[in-house]
This record gives sequence, structure tokens and C-alpha cells, in this order.
Amino acid sequence: MRIDFTKMHGVGNDFVVFDEPADPSVLQPERLRALADRRTGIGFDQALVLARARRPDTAVYYRIFNADGDEVEQCGNGARCIAALLHHRGQGAGGTLALDSPAGVIRARVSGAQVSVDMGVPNFDPRSLPFEAPREADPYPLEVDGRRLEIGAVSLGNPHAVLAVADVAAAPLAELGPLIERHPRFPKRVNAGFAELATKSELRLRVYERGAGETLSCGTGACAAVAVLRRRGLTEARVTVVTRGGQLQVDWQGPGEHIWLTGPTEISFEGHVEV
Repeated sequence: MRIDFTKMHGVGNDFVVFDEPADPSVLQPERLRALADRRTGIGFDQALVLARARRPDTAVYYRIFNADGDEVEQCGNGARCIAALLHHRGQGAGGTLALDSPAGVIRARVSGAQVSVDMGVPNFDPRSLPFEAPREADPYPLEVDGRRLEIGAVSLGNPHAVLAVADVAAAPLAELGPLIERHPRFPKRVNAGFAELATKSELRLRVYERGAGETLSCGTGACAAVAVLRRRGLTEARVTVVTRGGQLQVDWQGPGEHIWLTGPTEISFEGHVEV
């Protein structure tokens, strides 16, 4: 079976985008893992699958599959790439689109190479991730490999644990990332973000993504880090998030308000593959 796809990235966080296949077996984990392989497949952090819109006020319904083949709820940079691709194809009068996803409707604005998405209201209720905790708190203690960490926990439609560090470049992400991701207190696993606050308007971030490992950037991870640190009174309402793949902008007025993610997207190439 032939699949036509578009390869895209948002500041290094890369995706393969294709229409929902007629044969659902294409979306089986083992097939997606083969496509995600960077030596023998296409290579990607996530696969974004576009389906017919389920709501009359949206342009598309999209599904997200991590490189390990597991389906997940949301992807900030992925949503930005989908909005850019649909706009490139002529959808979205005035540069505005509404996209439907497993985590709900995402509003998008396209302005040249910059794409902004409304990621909704950050949810700090531990049940929303889910995260096993008797009540909402910040920070939470988390025992990892015999050491006690302090994390923030928030849902952006998908689960995030945020660990504040003094030097993100030296953070033991390769060691702690997998342990946090699969910690038993996160029944559905979690994205583990390591955030260094440079100034009140800039932070540096690395994310060990659930099902993908460390990625060059993570849109929902950027939103999660800003949400956790701003709720502690440590950041301004607009923050530049510096990742290994480039810069993202996060705008959030504070608890109860919607959080916006902005950054560039690029189409890398188009192709087809036999599966």
C-alpha cells in the first residue's frame, strides 16, 4: 500500500504528515515504528494522521502517534505544522483555522512562517495527567532512582513533569528522563521537561518526550515549563523558550487563561512510501 506524506518540522521537532489510510493496519505500532526508524524508514518524532473533520467548525481531525507507535493526545508543534500545511494548501481564510484532536479543538493563526496555536487552559489537577497524588500541589516530591526530585505537573492535553535545573546543558536528561517518563506515579507515562530559567522572559528547555526520547524541541513541553514557572511567579507573561532546535514563544497571562504557542514551521520534503 502506498502512502503519500509530507515531512515537516517545528524548530527541529519533526513529523511525517499523511491522510488517514483506508487500511487501519498501517497504524499498528510495529508499522509506525518501522516508518519512524531514521536509518531504514522515514524518521520522525511523531506521525500526524489527518482525518475527515468531525465537527462543522473545524478543518480536520488529527491523530498523533509517537515514534514508538503509541497514540497520544496532543502535540503543540505538530498542531502548528498541520495548520501551516493546511494553510499552504489553501485552507484558512485570513490565516485562521480550527483543528480538532483527541484533546479537543485547537485554534491556529498563520502569519508568514510563524504559526500560533491556542493550547487551551493549563490543567494542574493531578488527575488530568493522570498523576498519583493525594491533592494538587507545587512542587511535588518524586523519588527517582534513590534520589528525591521536586517537579511541577501539568496537563496541556498531554501530561508533563517539569524539573527546574540550574544548567539545562548539564542536566542528566539521558539518565533521569526515561525514569521520570515511566515512573509508576504516571500511569500513562509522562513527558519530562528540564527547564533552566535564564531571565524572567527567557528559559532554556530540554524535553525527554514520552515514546520518542529527547527531541530537539517540544511545543507542549515549552507551554508546560512556562505554566509551572509562571505560576510560581518566576516569569513574565511572554517568554522566549530556547530549545536545541530553535526558539519558541509562549504567551500566558496566568491561571485560568489560555496559553499560546508561537514559532516557525517548515516543510522539509514530500514523498511516498510503500507499507
